Amino acid sequence: MTTFSTLDWVVLGGYFFILLAIAYWVTRQKNDTTEDYFLAGKNIGWFVIGASIFASNIGSEHVVGLAGTGAESGMPMAHYELHAWIVLLLGWLFLPFYMRSGAFTMPEFLEKRFDSRSRWFLSIFSIFGYVLTKVSVTIYAGGIVVSQLLNIPFLYGAIGIVILTGAYTVLGGMRAVVYTETFQTVILIVGSLIIMILGLQAVGGFAELKATVGSEHFNMWRPSSDKEYPWTGMVFGGAIVGIWYWCTDQYIVQRTLAAHNIQIGRRGAIFGAYLKILPIFIFLLPGIIAYGLKQKGLLEYDRSDEVFPALVQSLLPSGLKGLVAGGLMAALMSSLASVFNSASTLFTVDIFKKLNPNTPEKRLVNIGKFATGIIVVLGMLWIPIMQKIGGGVLYNYLQSVQSYIAPPITCVFLLGILWKRINAQGAIATLFFGLLMGTLRIIAELTIQEGGSGFMYNFATINFAHMAIFMFLACSVVCVVVSLLTSPPSEAQIAGLTFGTLTAEQKAEARSSYSKADLIVSVVLVIVIISILSYFVG
Repeated sequence: MTTFSTLDWVVLGGYFFILLAIAYWVTRQKNDTTEDYFLAGKNIGWFVIGASIFASNIGSEHVVGLAGTGAESGMPMAHYELHAWIVLLLGWLFLPFYMRSGAFTMPEFLEKRFDSRSRWFLSIFSIFGYVLTKVSVTIYAGGIVVSQLLNIPFLYGAIGIVILTGAYTVLGGMRAVVYTETFQTVILIVGSLIIMILGLQAVGGFAELKATVGSEHFNMWRPSSDKEYPWTGMVFGGAIVGIWYWCTDQYIVQRTLAAHNIQIGRRGAIFGAYLKILPIFIFLLPGIIAYGLKQKGLLEYDRSDEVFPALVQSLLPSGLKGLVAGGLMAALMSSLASVFNSASTLFTVDIFKKLNPNTPEKRLVNIGKFATGIIVVLGMLWIPIMQKIGGGVLYNYLQSVQSYIAPPITCVFLLGILWKRINAQGAIATLFFGLLMGTLRIIAELTIQEGGSGFMYNFATINFAHMAIFMFLACSVVCVVVSLLTSPPSEAQIAGLTFGTLTAEQKAEARSSYSKADLIVSVVLVIVIISILSYFVG
């Protein structure tokens, strides 16, 4: 447990005061329409969009889980953080089609591109997925952080943060989420950088750290036969999961849809892509530092989930503990706020409004607030369930679950945009086939006996990242075959929503939506990513 001084409490109190002041200011702004409430009036700047993308991604489960993975397994999970190139795909490939469609949500885009069946599937699937994965895992990790940092019971800390986050999300909508996330991003990065710098000093520098933990801990490229982190799975399976998460999930894409135009949304995605590289150095590297300090007898922790809080307790002087505690709570609150807002958007726009198309805008906003409150309650009900999970490496758990969710959705969005021949029958068949395949995999994992044999045992023990590749290939076959065996989609319906249907005017508009500077900073980011991949080779 961390012991806070008076100065730590003052710093932490200051963080909450500024956060609540921002939230209060935002709730005073106009929120009369669904565009105001769910997309912040489509008037958000690129800096705020990028910071919000980063803060939405970096939840406390990321901080706790990624640091724990670094301590236990080293650098292989850095592949997921180098998905920054996929965030560029959001801005350059997907966003123009989303904005051209005028869609509020990702399920709405699927309806415009295919039909209402795909919209209903993705709406319901996403809401359940948010509650069962994003909300529950974030609350569990947040409970660990709060209880260890503030020396209070797990339930008290988790419930308090959930209620506070839910309150400003309900009152302020998307605008409250993105502006508080911008502030929280700064706090999180500063606090985590301090941990990294002090940790390197404590272990004796980077060279001493490599000597202490061994070169294998810094190797991102494990053999393809590696049971946990095969490079083939990390690169190709990880890309499939990354495209789903960064380019098709309402949770992330909603931030870019809040931009006034494609150019601002794309620049927000580019900025978010640069920020996405930081977790390697501010979360994963501190986990390796913790392992090095433990090897030297300078740090103690029992489970990998306790690594980051242990670093805070061991390394930070008075005052800085309060700042870093604020940063970790910022990670929890920003992720929760994002998922609360995204889930309520999906329910209000894709379910309630679909069933009640003539509902006045003011009532839809109130429905959105009510839906957010329900998600908050469901999240709180999951707290005791997630508390019992314990053990394991949280970040690995999250990545494995996402590896079964992602392939069919990635397939439908990617093929749907790239090839105009993909039709509604192919899309819905792919989504249900992917759901069935993912469900069978989870059931197989839960029921197999250790040391077994046979088809189900082999099916259940395929590496999760390799499983994502196999599922994506199978889903692609289903999507293409069913589409080719049925009638092609109407040209009028898909006009402007897929390559091959763009008019000369739309192509010219697309070319005018970016500058040479946008291209240069994107290419520089790709070079940086390749350099990091080349450096961490065993």
